[in-house]
Amino acid sequence: MKKLINSPETVVTEALEGVAAAHPSLSVDVENKVITRAGGPTPDKVGLVSGGGSGHEPLHGGFVGYGMLDAACPGEVFTSPVPDQMLAATQAVNGGAGVLHVVKNYTGDVLNFQMAAEMAEDEGIEVVPVVINDDVAVEDSLYTAGRRGTGATVFVEKIAGALAEQGAGLAAVAAVAREVNERSRSFGVALSSCVVPAAGKPTFELGEAEAELGIGIHGEPGRTRAALTPARDLAAVALDAIRSDLPVRGDLLVMVNGMGGTPLIELYLMFNEVRKYVEGHGGHVARNLVGNYITSLEMQGFSVTVCQLTDTLTPLWDAPVDTPALRWGR
Repeated sequence: MKKLINSPETVVTEALEGVAAAHPSLSVDVENKVITRAGGPTPDKVGLVSGGGSGHEPLHGGFVGYGMLDAACPGEVFTSPVPDQMLAATQAVNGGAGVLHVVKNYTGDVLNFQMAAEMAEDEGIEVVPVVINDDVAVEDSLYTAGRRGTGATVFVEKIAGALAEQGAGLAAVAAVAREVNERSRSFGVALSSCVVPAAGKPTFELGEAEAELGIGIHGEPGRTRAALTPARDLAAVALDAIRSDLPVRGDLLVMVNGMGGTPLIELYLMFNEVRKYVEGHGGHVARNLVGNYITSLEMQGFSVTVCQLTDTLTPLWDAPVDTPALRWGR
């Protein structure tokens, strides 16, 4: 294992120290592992909190800032944050209008966010959770009951964050978050495993000419293991799976996401194959993201996320955002 670390035990805290040093727009509580916007909560604005295991950067801490999240709580690598972290984040962003919890559908995340919400409500803070479950690859996995939450998390955080920034109430912000989740689907492909620092060895083994189709962001198995094929064929595998569950017609928001170890030249090539597929099936890529947004340490591979846009969702996507990982319009 070759990693740029000091020790497996200190990876997360030392990375958080680096986040604090690199981004003065953020307030980083290294000890309690909570990242918030500097300056405290915005009065009368709905607060947005998300979180999950580390190793998926820039998710979630990289999306804290104007137009997206108000706070993120990173757990240890591939491990859910604990309820006390989530409670501290919820308290820190409470401006009096309630707090939205954006929760990826992994059992630990769901249970811990639920406990944190109950504790926050005991303190008089209104909390509404929205669970993200956009991954069409498998119905149940090692870590979930039901579909996993993956790429749609970025779309939900951006669009719901924009609506919250406009002063909408908690019910409206939660409703648009649910709508984005319902209108989004994802599918991932791995060309290699990743190495969790504490494990010191690959999570799984893939042959030189193999790909794992439908992989999860923690290295969970997908639908099947198959021979590695050209990019156009892998794009078709991913989009066939998505299209079997969600039409890819009309104006679409499409993300081609790197899993951490895939160079941009390959991601742009893959995006072009995705674009051609979508256009061949009556769709139009109206908005896009290409790059590393939800990674799995150094895993080689990609995921595709498709969201059906509407006249309401598109302006919210286009609204200004200013975070370490996503920035436009300001």
